[in-house]
Amino acid sequence: MSSNANGTGANTPESQLESVLPIHPTAARRGNPIVVQSDLTSYSNDYITSKFTNRGADVAVVEGQYIVTPTAKQYEFQTARKVAKTGLMMVGWGGNNGSTLSATILANRHNIVWHTKGGIQQPNYIGSLLRASTVRLGTDPSTGKDIYVPISDVLPMVHPNDLVLGGWDISGLRMDEAMKRAQVLDYDLQRQVAPYMAELGAPLPSIYYPDFIAANQEARADNVVPGTDKQAHLEHLRADIRRFKEQHGLERVIVFWTANTERYSDIIPGVNDTADNLLHAIKTSHPEVSPSTLFAVASILEGEPFVNGAPQNTFVPGVIELAERTRSFIGGDDLKSGQTKLKSVFAEFLVNAGIKPLSIASYNHLGNNDGHNLSAEPQFKSKEISKSSVVDDMVAANPLLFRPPQEGAPKGTKAAKGEHPDHIVVIKYVPAVGDSKRAIDEYYSEIFCGGRSTINIFNECEDSLLATPLILDLAILAELLTRVKYRDASPGSKAEFAPLYPVLSLLSYMLKAPLVKPGTDVVNSLNRQRNALEAFLKACIGLEGSSDLLLETRIW
Repeated sequence: MSSNANGTGANTPESQLESVLPIHPTAARRGNPIVVQSDLTSYSNDYITSKFTNRGADVAVVEGQYIVTPTAKQYEFQTARKVAKTGLMMVGWGGNNGSTLSATILANRHNIVWHTKGGIQQPNYIGSLLRASTVRLGTDPSTGKDIYVPISDVLPMVHPNDLVLGGWDISGLRMDEAMKRAQVLDYDLQRQVAPYMAELGAPLPSIYYPDFIAANQEARADNVVPGTDKQAHLEHLRADIRRFKEQHGLERVIVFWTANTERYSDIIPGVNDTADNLLHAIKTSHPEVSPSTLFAVASILEGEPFVNGAPQNTFVPGVIELAERTRSFIGGDDLKSGQTKLKSVFAEFLVNAGIKPLSIASYNHLGNNDGHNLSAEPQFKSKEISKSSVVDDMVAANPLLFRPPQEGAPKGTKAAKGEHPDHIVVIKYVPAVGDSKRAIDEYYSEIFCGGRSTINIFNECEDSLLATPLILDLAILAELLTRVKYRDASPGSKAEFAPLYPVLSLLSYMLKAPLVKPGTDVVNSLNRQRNALEAFLKACIGLEGSSDLLLETRIW
């Protein structure tokens, strides 16, 4: 790679290995291979239309007895078959995640293979739920064997290679140099992909309010939108989105926050508690309007989905109300890539096994810029909150092990919250380890008749290489969900097809602190999150969700 920071990058030697290996299965194009033959599913040139019965149960507790009434409600789903030409505009594009994602998409697009100390490596989308994992469709009647397909084949979805890349960053470093600064990818891949990265240019100037991120980030802030007028900043961002969309002939733009973690914003009545108050607060440049909230509002007003990949409370109540009013899609918060994903599985395993976790202690250290920013206390607090809530719903699901909240108990007391494991999260910045994050967890639990069990887990992972496939999944799903409509198909209903609810809780599998419809419970269980997404995608083609009953194997 050229060492001249002012060079074009175009003088990098061409790959001698390009296309030596076939395209990896996770990056292959397969068309639309699934056809459901059923009176519940119909196909036209424009739509896949399916009928679905949502089954549940109403439960009443009467004098200690559970009275269960099964319920069933009929819906129709209509999914547009044409995939929109989609742009992905990342806030923090020049950071570790943004530069790594851009470089790996380009490597896949051009099938660039490279040398590592272990041999030749080809590009792929391993780590992507959509591109690298499968769902069970059914069984082959001739063999009785299960048939699995990639999740990305269930419905028409954007191929990652087709995403048009762009975005903003407070650092004006050109994208090939940003990739070099990140120190995430192998040198031989960087060397080969640098000309393509150079063609992307530099990020657009971003919004920088020093109060919201760590002071140690000031040195990078050489590419910012001038002034302090937040209304002018909002209009600037909206114009950026419109211009990007027009320049590239896009039908859809996904705006994704992968920039620094901000401190939490105070929720202030009259400022950010309603849509109108928030818009007024922007006009008056109120200090509690954060950059991420400004990006969210700009996206909403442009009718484009916004996803928050960091832990701060971007979606103050006024943002959610504005999304509802405009029927624009939002999703978040905080990418769930390593320790928290494992915790959501392991805590559920313990509780479901009838074992009582008494304490969960989590320690992390990392040396990338995310770790540098999180070394400041206000930003760490945002991360601590998102990491700490991950076991709440699993604990609440088992009143045999954990005392539930007491009705009438004073607010803020342990009795009001209910019994809960002691849970602590520590994050330290250690520059020497770079993007290679270390995570240590201790699960201390009560077992049979007063016994104790201690389980320790050590996890070392390359932070950005786990996070970037999640950005792809979230962007691709957000685009898909803009093409799905539903209607009440109950007998006598004359409802028209309408968009889904603006808060995209179906994205929860990839997020630490899932944003959900106000008034509904958060589900953190990784299995339940994946099952919900799988069941929804199948419902859109007229299939029932996965059943592990396998009744035919258990009867004569």
